[in-house]
Amino acid sequence: MFTPDLIFAFLTLTFLEIILGIDNIIFISILASRFPEADRKKLMRIGLLMAMFSRILLLMGVNWLIQMQVSLFSFDWGWLSTNLSIQSLILLFGGLFLLYKSTKEIYEKAENLDETATESKSNKLIYARALFQIVLIDILFSFDSILTAVGMTNGIPYALPIMVAAVIVSILIMMLFAAPVSKFMNTHPSLQILGLAFLLLIGFMLITEAAHLSETTVFGSTMGAIPKGYLYFAIAFSLGVEMINMRFRKKKEA
Repeated sequence: MFTPDLIFAFLTLTFLEIILGIDNIIFISILASRFPEADRKKLMRIGLLMAMFSRILLLMGVNWLIQMQVSLFSFDWGWLSTNLSIQSLILLFGGLFLLYKSTKEIYEKAENLDETATESKSNKLIYARALFQIVLIDILFSFDSILTAVGMTNGIPYALPIMVAAVIVSILIMMLFAAPVSKFMNTHPSLQILGLAFLLLIGFMLITEAAHLSETTVFGSTMGAIPKGYLYFAIAFSLGVEMINMRFRKKKEA
């Protein structure tokens, strides 16, 4: 198993899993930010462990995952036609959920209406709701990750063990850096807003991806997918600008 090709495939997959898991870390960090520090760390660990198990289960059931791409039903209203599958529906509702959740969080932070988890009566309910939302987003974000892994290891011997090992190592690395990332975001509120803006972009991208996969046509124009490279470039560029702004603010305060 330890041939150069397999080692290279494992390292490449691990790197891609970490890159594709950045949006997951952002979402979990923002959800965890309203809890006390002890609960925050626990929530992030549980959330990332759920991400690991959901991705491994999807890898084990990759044939079922491929079947989800099969068309369920289609319709043609003249100005709108589509060919929906389970995968496109999951991406559509997941994108709509991200748009709703991100907009709601931005509104609450802008209006200073952040929910607190300090009241014992509501603490368990809010914690359970956050875990439920994390599970949903974990499953949603796992599709992209798993399909990428399957495509990269197609025809490679020991493909499944390599994919599972890459998922486990990438999640462990993300667990190592999740707490520092969350702490850094909590001490810089502008980064939280930026992270929510990223989630808005990701939600919109998921909706366009769903439309692309379902071959949706609106007024004779076919919906195309947004290349993920554009999204990652926008995120990297925005983070770079924000880091420069933070450095200038720190110099002024000094």
